[in-house]
Amino acid sequence: MKRPLPAMILVVSTITALLVTPSGMEAQSTVYRVPVTGVVELGLAPYIERSIEEAEVAGVDAVVLDMDTPGGRVDAAERIADAIGDSQVPVYTLVNRRAYSAGALIALATQRIYMRPGSVIGAATPVDGSGTKAPEKIVSAMRSQMRALAEEQGLDPRVAEAMVDEDVEIEGVVEVGKLLTLTTEEAIAVDYAMEVEDLNALLVSLGESNADVITIESNWAEGIVRFFSNPVVSPFLLTLGFLGLITEIKSPTFGLAGAAGLLSLSLFFGSHLIVGLAGLEDLLIFGVGLALVGVEVFLIPGFGFFGLLGGIGILSGLYLSLIGTIPTTADFTTAGLVLSTTVLLIVVSAWVLIRSLPRSSRLAKSGIFLMQRTDRELGYESAEPREDLVGVIGEAVTDLHPSGTGLFMNERIDVVSESEWITEGTPIRIISAEGYRHIVRAASDESAD
Repeated sequence: MKRPLPAMILVVSTITALLVTPSGMEAQSTVYRVPVTGVVELGLAPYIERSIEEAEVAGVDAVVLDMDTPGGRVDAAERIADAIGDSQVPVYTLVNRRAYSAGALIALATQRIYMRPGSVIGAATPVDGSGTKAPEKIVSAMRSQMRALAEEQGLDPRVAEAMVDEDVEIEGVVEVGKLLTLTTEEAIAVDYAMEVEDLNALLVSLGESNADVITIESNWAEGIVRFFSNPVVSPFLLTLGFLGLITEIKSPTFGLAGAAGLLSLSLFFGSHLIVGLAGLEDLLIFGVGLALVGVEVFLIPGFGFFGLLGGIGILSGLYLSLIGTIPTTADFTTAGLVLSTTVLLIVVSAWVLIRSLPRSSRLAKSGIFLMQRTDRELGYESAEPREDLVGVIGEAVTDLHPSGTGLFMNERIDVVSESEWITEGTPIRIISAEGYRHIVRAASDESAD
């Protein structure tokens, strides 16, 4: 008979059997695929930051940025690069055709770059909207950032600098006066990338051939933020916001117009704060400007020093919230275009409102419009003449001795009898409107005439 195993050995053997998994029953690993396509803009940064945070929480094995981008904003790329550098999960890049400009900066921040055949990476010099090279200050910042990322990953920093500055020469790689853009084969030759056929081949290279690949998509909140921070949408938000506040100033109580104005301005600044375009200092400058304008409107008659400072503060806060932290010429142009469009929309909308709303009797009754005017030729009139009422037949709701009240088309109007006293309930017709004076006569008298 065989001697039984000691109790301790039996326990250890059982635990080992549970921990050691047969080769055919390997635990399923997980890899997050994060698409980086289209222009790199500030709305992309929160999406990638969230993806990396979710990867850390879920404890996935790797994150792969599936990249095909023509580039974009430098400040957005730097924000994404910082998130990658702080990640506790390894992040890799698959250049799936193109990684130009800001895309190259993001790729250099990852632990390893993989490129499909026929792909390119580089051409990272900052340019403005017309394609002209940005000022040296911006180029220098981009060059230093690319060099630092290359050094951190153990790559030749001169190659990264040559992608930004055409004055950098590397023998056998790029000549002076030419900006460096690497094909897949060239990137492999300078040890900047590895060639893979597709994402599956990349996973094999990482030892994750059986990994469960999960694609992370942007959520509805990120979509809303990117929508409201769009330069096309921003002028309409600002216009609605200012028109709402202007209307609220004329209103006796806080109502729908003020709420719509505050909501629009909150959406503008909130979306720009989230994507990183605006900072708290920009919001503070804007708020101080609004406060100074409020002082001018409510406390000091006329428009003077406080109003001028307030206007400058409002415009400055809005402009700064549109250009970001590392603005290029294109960013300055876009910010100026947004502000110009906003001012134009406010002027046109205000003109339309001023022309149309004072005719509304409901707004007149609410106190938003006082229906008063001063004309050099006519002199002062306490109310706008209601010529539309001339000829209208109504009913005297009080005795006219000679003044009183009449009801015309469900509207109570102060009237004055032309000559005689008129008793309550008598049909009356308005024969003239002279400011606040509405002259009436009994409709029965007209039929007798």
